[in-house]
Amino acid sequence: MQVRIRHQTYGILIFFGLIFGGMWMLTGCISTVRETKRIGEPEFEIVEKDAVPEEFARVIREEREKPFCLTYADQGELYLARGYGRQDKTGYSVEVSELYETENAVVFHTRLMGPEKSEKTKEIATYPYVVVRMKDGKKSVEFD
Repeated sequence: MQVRIRHQTYGILIFFGLIFGGMWMLTGCISTVRETKRIGEPEFEIVEKDAVPEEFARVIREEREKPFCLTYADQGELYLARGYGRQDKTGYSVEVSELYETENAVVFHTRLMGPEKSEKTKEIATYPYVVVRMKDGKKSVEFD
């Protein structure tokens, strides 16, 4: 009789464990829809590498081995940098797809562009990134 009760107890524990485990796993799959209503497209310019403020350029050099998203504010200007880490050959570039404002943030979309098939490349490490400068609106920045 004791063996039967233990067996039923283990069965009940396993049953509830599976139920709670399944519920816990489902909560990880729930996503929220983020409202990103555009309220404007700020003016910006792509900054040449030699025109990046020295302090910010130093941080970019330190972070360039791996993909990075960085911001730097200086004298009313906001600099946004997006890098794609080490690439093993030349010919890569970074394209600014979109830069727009929402009520609470600046959204910065970029894309890594590979070398054209007809382009001659060299097998040396490169670190493609882009830096843009815009007026600092004191909003958070979302990189995508």
